Amino acid sequence: MKKSILILLIGITFFSCNSVKKNQQYIAQGDYNKAIELAVKKLQKDKSSSKSEEHILLLEEAFSKAVEQDQRDIEIARKGSNPAAAQIIYRLLLKLENRQKQIKPLLPLYSKTSGKKAKFKMVNYSGKIALAQKDYVGYLYEIGNSYLELNNTLDARNAYNSFKELDEIHPDFNDTKSLLDEAYFQGTDFVLVSLQNHTYTIIPQDLENILLNFNTSELDDFWTVYHRLPKENINYNYGINLDFTNIEFSPERISEKDYNRTNRIKEGWEYQKDRNGNYVLDEDGNKIKKDIYISVAATVTETIQTKSVIVEGIVVATDFQKNNELYEYPLTSEFIFENVFSTFQGDQRALYPEDQINIKNHFIYFPSNDQLFIDGQEGIKIQLFEIISDNKLRK
Repeated sequence: MKKSILILLIGITFFSCNSVKKNQQYIAQGDYNKAIELAVKKLQKDKSSSKSEEHILLLEEAFSKAVEQDQRDIEIARKGSNPAAAQIIYRLLLKLENRQKQIKPLLPLYSKTSGKKAKFKMVNYSGKIALAQKDYVGYLYEIGNSYLELNNTLDARNAYNSFKELDEIHPDFNDTKSLLDEAYFQGTDFVLVSLQNHTYTIIPQDLENILLNFNTSELDDFWTVYHRLPKENINYNYGINLDFTNIEFSPERISEKDYNRTNRIKEGWEYQKDRNGNYVLDEDGNKIKKDIYISVAATVTETIQTKSVIVEGIVVATDFQKNNELYEYPLTSEFIFENVFSTFQGDQRALYPEDQINIKNHFIYFPSNDQLFIDGQEGIKIQLFEIISDNKLRK
């Protein structure tokens, strides 16, 4: 027992030494926030432990150097000519404030080495943050409008991101809501999806509606909207056309096959007798029972109804702006209607489990070609979705 405790203590000490060394490395590399995060994590467990002494000193050092570095970067941003200075200053001030919030719950921390409280200079940044936020909001508004004025899809998306962040920081600022809508509209790729039939088979209108009635949520693309019918005031960026080249229906088929089934089943019991016809008794003098088994048989006639449709087509994507084809992929889908039912002659107890299921089924009318096509639309739609999802229109 004592040996186990000793091994555990050695393990804890080794782990503690490792975390101290790691923290020292973070500080040496200038990664002060990582050092602070690790030290805080250790001190949250037990800040009064003798093992915590080194983490307190390292936290004190990392905090001081991190604050010094951030304040230096703020001064550089203020004195420089970087148009994004407002963004840099605002985010650095938030960083300074969040770092203090991270440490405050641990205070006070005492260093046994110095016999004093560890020093963490806490500053109220709320006023500076408010001023920096005002400048940053102005910057986001200005840069968002600048992107929007460039009047192209990708810059409109940059504008949207700027207005989105602005709206999160300062809701209802000026006309941000309407600018957000405008930027989203300009940044969206509108895709016109169409279906063509170059076969001699008439496609049911219901199928066309089902196949082409989908939206961006199904394809998981925020910046792409698919329309089946063209809408006014929209210049479509791309077109996706599903062209059916072959639709082939099989004949209605009925096949039958007979199966012989046999089974040995229990049917009651009787008292066991010996060769002389005397009852066999157990050790208590009671008659011994034995099960009676019999063989049963039946003939099963299994009937299978089948009918299928094979659909072949080509999916073609076109860039309307550049008037060129982006990709072309074949599409092939098969849907099979199948109904299995059985009848039997003989003893039902001889039937297999699948026979018992099939004898409850019965003949049903074959689906029409139109219905078979509609029933098989899911396979066509899945392939169409896969082709569209795997081949982005905008690289």
